[in-house]
Amino acid sequence: MEAHLVDGTYELYRAFYGPPGALAPDGREVGATRALMRSLLSLVRAGATHVGVAFDHVIESFRNDLFAGYKTGAGIEPALLGQFELAETAVRALGMVAWPMVEFEADDALATAAARLRAEPQVERILLCSPDKDLAQCVSGARVVTLDRRRDKVLDEAGVIEKFGVPPASIPDWLALVGDAADGIPGVPRWGERSAAAVLAVYRSIGGIPDDPRRWTVRVRGAAALADSLSAHRAEAELYRGLATLRTDVPLEGSLADLEWRGALREPMRALSLALGDQAILDRVPRWRE
Repeated sequence: MEAHLVDGTYELYRAFYGPPGALAPDGREVGATRALMRSLLSLVRAGATHVGVAFDHVIESFRNDLFAGYKTGAGIEPALLGQFELAETAVRALGMVAWPMVEFEADDALATAAARLRAEPQVERILLCSPDKDLAQCVSGARVVTLDRRRDKVLDEAGVIEKFGVPPASIPDWLALVGDAADGIPGVPRWGERSAAAVLAVYRSIGGIPDDPRRWTVRVRGAAALADSLSAHRAEAELYRGLATLRTDVPLEGSLADLEWRGALREPMRALSLALGDQAILDRVPRWRE
């Protein structure tokens, strides 16, 4: 069997900035939630049997206490932010497990779930449904992979190495050096994707890179400048690495059995369809849990 672990926040963002919006009978913008429900129903209609959906219930997390520049909820469209809780309610009405994160982030929940499911011998493959670069660190062989549902692209361990130039375990170091604008990680000056990949392919981690470029066993253009920059910003680089490292100890509720999709909940779905002004969604449900 396969387990699909979905980044609900990413899906909600994608839905908000994709299809046209829609208003509920009470005047609220609910288009992203309606699109999210259709997206998740298409997942089970295509054969997904075990599904968990993680959300950033709030944008800020413990990482904001570690670094003032880390991403916040500033600038999020109110019409999108207003659908965060509604989306979680919709996932539960669909009969799926929802993990709303407050102290941690949705990616931490997905990383934790993937780590747990790896210990389940009956789980043949775990698909992390998100294109986020952070999640590449969770990939393991062909058993734990990422899935970009929009592009229908699966990334296994060989794919991670091909795309980033480093194995999954080095992804936090790569992100620390290169930076990640989506998360507010600035990276180390002078370092780019190619230089980070070339050096980490040899040394694996930031801590293993010598300060003296004359000790480097890899040839990189501008090695002296890169080494000087890293030496001057090593403390920040280690901080960024910590920010980019996903947690696998999130206290998630639900077991493998709980992830099994046994159908949508009839009464909650009826009530929600009325609230959303979207009774047509009921016709898309392939199975009901009585």
